[in-house]
Amino acid sequence: MNEEIRKIKNRINENMMKIRKKIIILSNKGGVGKTALTVSLAGIFSLKGKKTGLLDADIHGPSIIKAVGLDGEKLRASDEGIFPLEKGNLKVISMGSILEKEDSPVIWRGPLKTGVLRQFLGDVIWGELDFLFVDLPPGTGDEPMSVIQLIGNVDCGIVVTTPQDIALLDTRKCINFLKHMQVSVCGVVENMSGFICPHCGKEIDIFKKGGGEKIASEMKVPFLGRVPFDPRIVENMDRGLEFVLEFPNSKAAQSLISIAEDIEKILEISEK
Repeated sequence: MNEEIRKIKNRINENMMKIRKKIIILSNKGGVGKTALTVSLAGIFSLKGKKTGLLDADIHGPSIIKAVGLDGEKLRASDEGIFPLEKGNLKVISMGSILEKEDSPVIWRGPLKTGVLRQFLGDVIWGELDFLFVDLPPGTGDEPMSVIQLIGNVDCGIVVTTPQDIALLDTRKCINFLKHMQVSVCGVVENMSGFICPHCGKEIDIFKKGGGEKIASEMKVPFLGRVPFDPRIVENMDRGLEFVLEFPNSKAAQSLISIAEDIEKILEISEK
C-alpha cells in the first residue's frame, strides 16, 4: 500500500472512531428530495443538542452549504487539518465551500473525487460527534462505494424514494446495493407523499401514495415514514433556514421529527 494512502486511512480511522453513529442517505435517482431530507434530519438532531456532522458527498452538485445558510463561507485549514463550517451544534463540509465561484463546474474523474472524499473524512477536524449524516449523490457508483469503503463501519443507510413506480424500481436497487455492501438498512422514507392544498386543505396525491411502504415490506426493511410535499421546505432551503424550526406544527415537520425519532431508536437498539 502507498505510504501516503496508508497515512490517510489511519487518519480516517482515527476520525471515525470519534463519531458514535455514521449514517448515509441515498437514492438511485435524483429529484426525490434526498438532500432536503438529509439537511432536515441533521438539523433536527443538532437542535436536540446532539453534536452532528453533515458531509455533502455530492462532488458535482454540492447544495448543502446554501441549504444550511453557510453559502459564501470558506473552509479554514491549519497544520492540524481542515476546520468544518459550523452552525450551532452542526458541523458541515462540502465542495460548495471550496469552489471559487458557486457556478463553477467540477470536471473530475473518479480518482480525483475519491481523493477529495478521503480528505473530507480524514483531514477534516470533525472532533467528537454523536451523528454524522452523509448526503450521497444519486446512484450506486463511485462516490457511494468510496464513502462506504472509506468509513469502513457505516451504521445504517436510509433510502429516499417518491411513491411513483419508476422511483420504486430504483429503490429496490438501492436496498440491494446496501445489502451487497453489507450496510444495515435503517429504512425507507417516502418523500413528496401527498400535497396539502393551501387553499382548500384537501390532500392531493401528486405522485401516488404508499409505494415506499409497500417496497419496504416486500424487501423486509423498516419503513420510516412519509413526508408530504410542502413548498416551504424548498423555500427555506433556498434561504438557508431550518424548516422544522420555522414551521414546527406543519404536517411535513411532524413527519420529519417522527422519522428522526425512529432512526434514533433503531440505532439505539443496534447498540444492544
